[in-house]
Amino acid sequence: MPDTCDNSMTLYGTQACHLCEQAASLLNLAVQEALLSAYVEVDISEDENLFTRYGFRIPVLRRKDGEELDWPFSPSQLLDFIESGAQSKE
Repeated sequence: MPDTCDNSMTLYGTQACHLCEQAASLLNLAVQEALLSAYVEVDISEDENLFTRYGFRIPVLRRKDGEELDWPFSPSQLLDFIESGAQSKE
């Protein structure tokens, strides 16, 4: 298991998206297990540019290095994404 990642991630979605809720549940588990320090949810319906970029892709998880992980992703894919972000900081 990796050490806690010291940067947060952004989850792009909307309030009425059940897939976004599923992605948030996986992220909450990652935070509880200290695999991820935190994440921020951003509602793309409040920003025209974000809606244009992510409207048909949500939920999308974005690391601070700009890499993105589109739904659907499994717990193991999420772990790989978190670990690869931590390794890119080394």
